[in-house]
Amino acid sequence: MRIFKYFLGIGLGLCLLAACQQSPKEGAGNKDADSLTSELDTITQAETADSMEKTSVGTLEESLIAQGLVKVQDIDSSIVVHLRYSTSNNFVGVDVYGDFDEAYMQPEPAHMLAQANQYLKEINPDYSLYIYDAVRPRSVQQILWDTLDMPVAQKYKYVADPQEGSIHNYGAAVDLTIADAEGQPIDMGTDFDYFGVLAYPVREEEMLETGKLTEAQVANRRLLRKVMTRAGFSTITSEWWHFNAMSRAEANQRYGIVE
Repeated sequence: MRIFKYFLGIGLGLCLLAACQQSPKEGAGNKDADSLTSELDTITQAETADSMEKTSVGTLEESLIAQGLVKVQDIDSSIVVHLRYSTSNNFVGVDVYGDFDEAYMQPEPAHMLAQANQYLKEINPDYSLYIYDAVRPRSVQQILWDTLDMPVAQKYKYVADPQEGSIHNYGAAVDLTIADAEGQPIDMGTDFDYFGVLAYPVREEEMLETGKLTEAQVANRRLLRKVMTRAGFSTITSEWWHFNAMSRAEANQRYGIVE
């Protein structure tokens, strides 16, 4: 019996020793598991962020559709769309749309725009309309208003007060140019959202006479105005790229502001 107890004690001691020797390995195993869990958490967070971003874009489109607007390219897929406010290359230097880069308008203005594009192609089959901005929800208008760093009295020259609303906010105005066969904007003498008289249609003759605009640049602007006004849009005096499908009063009566 004493011999049995002796060997039993030795056996238990060896087991305990083996367990102690293995504990560092087990610790390393736990560390690997923790590392893997951390990596999985990182991947999950990235996927979640990506999902939220996609959901945000999807939610905006769903909201626009729910408010009765239509995607311009669903009516005419040859119209080029590149929302300038979906990049940081704009007059406030801020991307206000993120991954959203679609042109939505109220149905009637959207069909008017498709008609203007058809008129353009009748004149030059290689040309297409190229949209910089279409409907602009009031929430986006607020961002532009708040971000533009200049006195309020000056802001009104370039951005409509979100409380009053721009015709863009109703889905009845569009900012655009003409694209060539390669999908690139043709020369209009200034970039989109250029602040200054060089962009004013009302001053084009003066700019032409002084050599600040060329004949070709003015001809391109006139072509854009020709097809847009033929389709029923109206111009404004200070931006060659901006066209209204109707007055703000009519847009407000018919549609209401897009939030």
